[in-house]
Amino acid sequence: MVARLVIAAPSSGSGKTTVATGLMAAFSAAGLAVSPHKVGPDYIDPGYHALATGRPGRNLDAYLCGPDLVAPLFAHGAAGCDIAVVEGVMGMYDGAAGQGELASTAHVAKLLRAPVVLVVDASSQSRSVAALVHGFASWDPEVRVAGVILNKVGSDRHEALLREALDEAGVPVLGALRRAAQVHTPSRHLGLVPVAERRGDAVESVAALASRVREGCDLEGLLALARSAPSLRGEAWDPHTGLGRSPASPGSSSSAGRAENPTDAGRTGNPKPVVAVAGGAAFTFSYAEHAELLGAAGAEVVTFDPLRDEQLPDGTAGVVIGGGFPEVYAPELSANEVLRKAVAELARSGAPVAAECAGLLYLSRELDGKPMCGVLDAGARMSERLTLGYREAVAVSDSVLAPAGTRMRGHEFHRTVMEPGAGPAPAWGLHQPQRRVEGFVQGNVHASYLHTHWAAAPDVARRFVERCTP
Repeated sequence: MVARLVIAAPSSGSGKTTVATGLMAAFSAAGLAVSPHKVGPDYIDPGYHALATGRPGRNLDAYLCGPDLVAPLFAHGAAGCDIAVVEGVMGMYDGAAGQGELASTAHVAKLLRAPVVLVVDASSQSRSVAALVHGFASWDPEVRVAGVILNKVGSDRHEALLREALDEAGVPVLGALRRAAQVHTPSRHLGLVPVAERRGDAVESVAALASRVREGCDLEGLLALARSAPSLRGEAWDPHTGLGRSPASPGSSSSAGRAENPTDAGRTGNPKPVVAVAGGAAFTFSYAEHAELLGAAGAEVVTFDPLRDEQLPDGTAGVVIGGGFPEVYAPELSANEVLRKAVAELARSGAPVAAECAGLLYLSRELDGKPMCGVLDAGARMSERLTLGYREAVAVSDSVLAPAGTRMRGHEFHRTVMEPGAGPAPAWGLHQPQRRVEGFVQGNVHASYLHTHWAAAPDVARRFVERCTP
């Protein structure tokens, strides 16, 4: 049983990330092993969570992975920890559009049997806060709203009025953060600037959040509340058992982000294909479970940085290029002509290449007029329109990731346009918000805007690694 809290809010912008990240950092500084989690498909907040805790930030998405995988994935990430802090998404009851509670913070809290702490922006209210909190606490009797943290409190008098009102509502106040001394975390077109792009400043920001939360919150009360969570039923998810294999032995090297020297594996008579995974400031969007599944499927996972590295890792047999912000770094990515040509040559050789969103742009002919890898005969440019939302998808063409007809759920999140948006052999057929085909299957290249979570379909990793094996 892992002590756990879900940090929710009535709406976006209330201060969930401030409180959740600050709590993670404060508990970590107190000597606790903290497991960080984020509800929904967001890639950016988990980077700050990882910085606060020293552990991978992990997503819990009941739409992408299905409700039945939420608790097992949580238990996998939280194994060996003293406490888990789960940051919610949007307003507490906001989930997948038109599908009720699915993938909402409230839904995940119920699946985790976790107490909820509601973060309320109190800047423009006093006694009305009691009605707001009462409404959220009573809407669904299966959701346990066990405390409130007041954010943007104006003064001692303001705080006293808020506490008096919430005393009447019967919901304990577990913290009050003042309106002053806001910690600045810069944003741009897709949300917060990722940690990888501002690591020094991000370290300072997280430390400031920890100090602010430590001063304004009842950490002992929050820890006691987290420890009141009941045991979870069922087994933790494991990448090996997800693939139908025996679990990894203690000390296994398949954990995310760590790879052995492939030549070492060769000396033991068990050579493994090297799968190069793009990282660095331009490619920060990835789920930790993807690298774990690739390792469990038999690959040596090695990270490379398309901004800095002029060659792919030695022995590369396949490449995975996830999401991120290539539009921000288009000149630098383009200037690394040696690596662009190496990626294009590898793709032409028939090696498997899987590219999502930013990876799709990197494989294109050009991005905002800057030459990219030229693997795909398509161009990309920035757009004023944000494309955002969950998607039901079916594989249109056989590919290195899935046979035609495979159904998956995914998520789109970009402000770029690809022209054309699909190749002669499209990657996916999408069912909403309107029917369309999208992406490219070209030889052993699979490139698409769609972000997917491989824990929901482990055969994706198995199939990819099998194609990497001569």
